[in-house]
Amino acid sequence: MDRLRLSISAFGADAIVVTDAPNISYLCGFAGSAGVLLVEAHCATLFTDSRYSLQAETEVSCARIHIAKKGLLRVVGEKLRHLQGRRFVAYSPAHLTLDQMEMLRSAAGPRIRWIKGSNEVEKLRSVKDSGELSRMRAAANLAIEVLDGVLCFLKPGISELDLAAEIEYRMKKRGASGPSFETIVASGVRTAWPHARPTPKVLSKNELVVIDQGAILRAYCSDVTRTVFMGRSPARLRRFYEAALEAQEAAKRAIRPGVPAKVVDSAARTVLRKHGLARYFTHSTGHGIGLEVHEMPRLGRGEDTLLQEGMVLTVEPGVYMDGVGGIRIEDDVVVTSTGAMDLTTAPRGLIDL
Repeated sequence: MDRLRLSISAFGADAIVVTDAPNISYLCGFAGSAGVLLVEAHCATLFTDSRYSLQAETEVSCARIHIAKKGLLRVVGEKLRHLQGRRFVAYSPAHLTLDQMEMLRSAAGPRIRWIKGSNEVEKLRSVKDSGELSRMRAAANLAIEVLDGVLCFLKPGISELDLAAEIEYRMKKRGASGPSFETIVASGVRTAWPHARPTPKVLSKNELVVIDQGAILRAYCSDVTRTVFMGRSPARLRRFYEAALEAQEAAKRAIRPGVPAKVVDSAARTVLRKHGLARYFTHSTGHGIGLEVHEMPRLGRGEDTLLQEGMVLTVEPGVYMDGVGGIRIEDDVVVTSTGAMDLTTAPRGLIDL
């Protein structure tokens, strides 16, 4: 919170209203679904309702708790209305609808001057401390254990939905609170869909299977993808796979503090271009990960964010050919003082089953 106060004071704000649930959890520990956090120069207040009174008492640190008897935003606005003097209050327009912002403005009154903040909390979240990194290593290890254990479950006749359900079941059996996102299992020509949802389609011999999964453990996410072939993979697919793996390795080598995020993306695309496959890579090379599976920064074209030590990123180049199938290799890495260190350590070669 002290770092957030310094950040908002740099653009003239005396306080900030935080409405995004992961940001609230990051700042004060509250994990309920209804909350607004008001951070002022010398104090902070979490506003929630009576459903969460006991939970807030258990979870919240560094903030007072206010149990509101009417709408949270209205109560926050009324609190601001009674502050002494003119106050400049920051907010994030990405996390408030127009109606919600109008409610805040109306309740706070004309003395409050509103300042559009940007992603100040997300910037803080993007750099993990040692405690966060410890949790993320554990989440990564859990995901890898599940992936390794479920490979024996893959056989012709098992549906994509069956496999996804088995993965998520094994996550929870190992202590995860749930998947980081809906587990992706795609087979055959559907592997060319980067975000294919599992269907009743059954796995068959002589086809690709892409498994993209991650676990939430102690609030932090992991995200890992591997591609397998049901049978003996043909030479053409093995060439595509080796190109994707080479692209991932090049992207990892480009990662170090002070490097713009777009440089990492460019490193992966340069390799795929060399192999004549760049046009089949249809998404960014990766993204930040932490309390949410998609966080700052994005490793994509035109992204100027400078990488910092302590950021955790996915690196996931892919090759997707309509009518043929898709290949993706994804790992979580942490930016260290000297480069990228893998958190997910499962074998990266194409697996023939």
